Parts: sequence; structure tokens; C-alpha cells
Amino acid sequence: MSCTNIINPEQPWFVLSAARQYSLMNAENSAISHFYSFEVSPSAPLTLAVPDGCVDIVFDCDTIHPMARVCGTTLEARSARLIPNHRYFGVRFAPGVIPDFLDVMAEDLTDREFNFLDVVPDARQACEQILRTELFAQQITLFNNYFTPRLARKTSTVTASIIRTILQQKGNFRVGQLEALTGYTCRTIQRQFRQDTGMSPKAFGRIMRCQSALNSLHQGASVSFSELALNLGFSDQSHFLREFKKLISTTPLDFQRRILLAAHAERISYH
Repeated sequence: MSCTNIINPEQPWFVLSAARQYSLMNAENSAISHFYSFEVSPSAPLTLAVPDGCVDIVFDCDTIHPMARVCGTTLEARSARLIPNHRYFGVRFAPGVIPDFLDVMAEDLTDREFNFLDVVPDARQACEQILRTELFAQQITLFNNYFTPRLARKTSTVTASIIRTILQQKGNFRVGQLEALTGYTCRTIQRQFRQDTGMSPKAFGRIMRCQSALNSLHQGASVSFSELALNLGFSDQSHFLREFKKLISTTPLDFQRRILLAAHAERISYH
């Protein structure tokens, strides 16, 4: 499946937990959002994973206990198992994309994690090579060499169309719009979309709307929360604040303060 990724899926607490720089490289293949690498600070507080609609493959490159996990999107903010002083290499797939090489159904991925080798049983050599490699660029090359032929699981045309629409509208949509767009009934859309992505269109849209808010908050300090709530289709500012706190684990104002204090933008090194 290929779609224009209007929203940049973010895990801001990962960036803030980095000991030094958080390395990021965009992918050439549209099935992948980006690659990332960072070492967790020894003084990092509890790191949270927030809903982003993405599947991540996270390699813990510790020399003593290396391991790799496949992580489906969370539905609310929750603890991420990132260990201080460990170096991580990650692959974040585009929102709604399920890697074709995973031996697991889409619905079983949502809000769950798996040992990489349990769901990619023929990839032990690739996994071990990636874990042993110290250079970010080489890890990306190894991953691409092994997995590019099977990056994106084929989805139905109705699901592809809905994902594209939700991303373009930044999560601000109604199910009735999807019926008009696809010509299918709500029941058919729900069933097919869940089968392809592991989520309902409503849950996916909710996540993308909050991710769009994150993107906006990173663009400048002069964001009006009431205007942002209106632009994203929330009923009012209070609704937006409640939803943001549930998914990101803090208020938009506190989030802005924290990323400014921790120099979030300066931590990211683009490759």
C-alpha cells in the first residue's frame, strides 16, 4: 500500500529520554516512516509510548542481552520498556502499514508487543547482524537488504483509500464521509479496516488527530489551543485537552514547556 504520509508520526518521550542525540533518517520506501537510533540516558525518567498508528521494530543493541521486539501501536499513553544506557535502533512503519514479513494478524498487533524472532522466525541471522552493528547507517542498510521485498502487507483498496483520506484530513473526519467516499456500508468499512490494520477507522482517526496536534505544537510556541482544537474538529477546547492528556499523558501547555526546556528540536539529528 502506498499513501501520502501527511502526518509525521512522533514518539516525543523517546526523544526526550535520549542521552545525547536522537538520530533520525527518513526512508525511501513509503511503507516505512523513518529509522531512528538513540541511547537512553542513565537519568531518563519513565519513558512513555504514545499512540501513533504505527508498527515499530525496536532493536535493543545491548552487548550482554541484545533483543528485538515488534510493537504495535498503543491506544493510550503507556510505559515503554527502554533501559537506561542501552542503545536502540528502531524502524517505524508508516501509519496503518502492517509489515508483510510478520507472522501475526493485524488485530493481534494493536496495543501488544512480540519478540521479533517469535513472529519473524526465519530472520535470526538478520536480527543478529543488526544487533551487532554499531553504525546507524549500516543497520538501516542491513534492514533494507533483508526486508525490502516484504515491507508492506497488501491491503484492500477500501482500506488504502480510507487511510489516505484520514491522513490528508489529519484525523478530522466522520464515518459517514467514508461511506460516501468508498460506496461501502459502515459495517463493511469497519470489518475490512480492522482486518487490514488492527484498528477501527475511528480509533485510527483519533490517533492521527492527536499526532497532528503534536506536529503543530512542535512548529512554534504561538499555537492557540482553541484554534488548534477547532482546526482538528474537536467539539471544544476542553474536549481537545482531555483527549490530548489521555493519549500523550500531559496537557498541551505542559508538553510545550517540557519540549522547550529539554530542547527537543535540538536533540534530533537528521541523517
